[in-house]
Amino acid sequence: MKMKALKILLLLVCLKAFCYAVQASKTCDSDGWEGEFFTGIPKIKYEGRSSKNPLAFKWYNAEEEVLGKKMKDWFRFSVAFWHTFRGTGGDPFGAPTKNWPWEDGTNSLKMAKRRMRANFEFIDKLGVDFWCFHDRDIAPDGQTLEEANENLDEVVALAKDLQSKSNKKVLWGTAQLFMHSRYMHGGATSSELQVYAYAAAQVKKAMEVTHYLGGENYVFWGGREGYQSLLNTDMERELNHLGTFLHAAVRHKKKIGFNGTLLIEPKPQEPTKHQYDWDAATTANFLRKYGLTEEFKLNIECNHATLSGHSCHHEIETARINGMLGNIDANTGDPQVGWDTDQFLIDIPEATMIMLSVIKNGGIAPGGFNFDAKLRRESIDVEDLFIAHIVGMDTMARGLKNAAKLIEDGSLAELVRKRYQSFDTNLGAQIENGEADFELLEKKVKEMDEPKVASAKQELAELIFQSAM
Repeated sequence: MKMKALKILLLLVCLKAFCYAVQASKTCDSDGWEGEFFTGIPKIKYEGRSSKNPLAFKWYNAEEEVLGKKMKDWFRFSVAFWHTFRGTGGDPFGAPTKNWPWEDGTNSLKMAKRRMRANFEFIDKLGVDFWCFHDRDIAPDGQTLEEANENLDEVVALAKDLQSKSNKKVLWGTAQLFMHSRYMHGGATSSELQVYAYAAAQVKKAMEVTHYLGGENYVFWGGREGYQSLLNTDMERELNHLGTFLHAAVRHKKKIGFNGTLLIEPKPQEPTKHQYDWDAATTANFLRKYGLTEEFKLNIECNHATLSGHSCHHEIETARINGMLGNIDANTGDPQVGWDTDQFLIDIPEATMIMLSVIKNGGIAPGGFNFDAKLRRESIDVEDLFIAHIVGMDTMARGLKNAAKLIEDGSLAELVRKRYQSFDTNLGAQIENGEADFELLEKKVKEMDEPKVASAKQELAELIFQSAM
């Protein structure tokens, strides 16, 4: 009997070793899911404008060259793990509506690994090269920081293996410093020292795993870095703490040899009444004040732009002319709702204006376009995940082609040039070079006739723009 028991034990040990050696085998998957996650959905291909297939691209052709660069290189599209695989359809007024086949209702490590495998199948079938994540979305939190880090390490090890087999990459990673109750007053701007320290430790780990996965950027989104009332807030102290926190992040980035770009994502409010990185201009000014302009760029989200009272085009242009355009969250809001609805961007004129700025910028690498966008609460079919991304990618592709048409035509650029042509003179050059003082300008005015002010030709500009749609 003892010999028989020993043989069984040895057999079990060998079987376990075999499973570790052939992790790709369906019978050995530790997360308990066999086969495909997206059955019946093929790899999404480009079929052209005449196609009626909802699971095909009509405009996005990854290998097509536009202005000397392939579409896939203009966009560097990325799937956002949190909305795609952690979005539940829940809202402040209702329970979750999504019940994906692979979900088991838990936030266990087993479930986290299953979601990660689903993520890689999804991006492979969609045909994009990048994904992005929050630390607590890809792995469960723990009772202690050590436990949370161990959970993250286990899931990241799987992601690393899946990346090596698929040639997919991380566009950016970030730390989720807004969900847990400890961050109710913020992370880097919390009034509690222990919370500030915990936020630093969490960012440290998130930056390290982003680096380990070959991430090309790291994002800071300060959803709780702001205030609800100035009556109980030392705003100057909180801003100083935030500046100190970001300097520490820069030092750690260099210490671990991470060469990715650090990005800040502006947002005016929600969940706080006022967020310190309100918009692109506010954030650029913050970075200048704290001596961080050489270390950070901006991740512009279109829905955040409209929340701050701007267009997405305005925010991208502001970032671009400040040399800070680093990445774009391709989404939109609903003007009738007035909050952060995170919808897929389907406005073709808006996409065209966005791409005019991106082309002027020479592209956006090492950043890209990530879909920080979620299905509507009422969209509950698995295929809806694909359709939403397809229409988002097609919209941006149409925007790129329209922008290229406008640039190649040249009429819009010529209209703008003519509007400012009075500065294309010797005196104009002196003004723009800072060589014309008020005395010189006063003297010139006395020599001139009354200024003749030309039409701005806005309607003509709009006509030219619309003709490219």
